[in-house]
Amino acid sequence: MSNVSVAADQIVSIHYSLEDAESSEALDSSGGGAPLEYLHGRGQLVPGLEKALEGKDAGEKLEVKIPPEEAYGVVDAERIIKVPRENFDEDVEVGQAVQAATPDGHPIRLRVTAVEGDEITLDANHPLAGRTLAFSVEIVAVRPATEEELTRSHHHCGSGSCGSGSCGSGDGEGPADESSKGCCEGCH
Repeated sequence: MSNVSVAADQIVSIHYSLEDAESSEALDSSGGGAPLEYLHGRGQLVPGLEKALEGKDAGEKLEVKIPPEEAYGVVDAERIIKVPRENFDEDVEVGQAVQAATPDGHPIRLRVTAVEGDEITLDANHPLAGRTLAFSVEIVAVRPATEEELTRSHHHCGSGSCGSGSCGSGDGEGPADESSKGCCEGCH
């Protein structure tokens, strides 16, 4: 069997570890579990990581730093709002995820970033927005996607260990309506 390189419409299996590039804070890892498996070229990883993996082969290892613009984006101040505490039926704490609805009725997940007096600050940015990410990646396997996988156009991200949450949009790690980011809002 010939060696297949990472390219669009290939199923790629990777082991990875993810850190904040500036603080070295460990953010996620596939270590100790199954490799992350994704369909390349379909937006299931953050763009910078997908670009770095393009053309690589199984067995290769790489270290890559990805700026916010090629990861989960820069922090958008318009996605941070302050609301009265009275809008909540229960007490909320910093770091807590809450669900709300957009003006057109779509569900959106927000994080509580501050509780000050009668005001609560909510952030709809992805928790990793604004951060430069450092990935350490080993490509475990690359194979052509099956017709079924291509038709689905959404291969399930391996063990579900897709960054800061489980696989699928609306996992509590950012707005549930950002389907353009693909699996796990871009996985990694």
